[in-house]
Amino acid sequence: MSPTPKSPTRTLLIAALAAAPLALPASAEAKPRGDRTIAAVDTDSDGTVDLAEAKAAAGAVFDRLEKDADGTLDTKELQGRVSRKDMKQADPDNDGTLTKDEYLALVEARFKLADPDNDGTLDAKEMRSPAGKALARLLK
Repeated sequence: MSPTPKSPTRTLLIAALAAAPLALPASAEAKPRGDRTIAAVDTDSDGTVDLAEAKAAAGAVFDRLEKDADGTLDTKELQGRVSRKDMKQADPDNDGTLTKDEYLALVEARFKLADPDNDGTLDAKEMRSPAGKALARLLK
């Protein structure tokens, strides 16, 4: 028995499939970290994060992390979001914990560092900066 000859259409189809780049739909592609943070925090869907949105997200994070109902976050509850150095600066009463107001003040300070153009909003590029990444750790 001789092999079945391949049709030209089948050959072209196989060649086209082999040459086509594999691509995921846009919704399935991984978004850069700054874009993901904006998508999670940007409640007005303008493509940027303003200070009010950052503080609202941070307040929700504080509430979620605050497990022992004492109104503060200690280093264990912060789960590595804040370095020892930053903890000392953000903890003016030196009790080793952050109240919600202290946490939100840290968020505001990090927001200002991530906003070098001082326009009051952070775009994806600013969120991908070292200062933006430090802020993002407090928002998730």
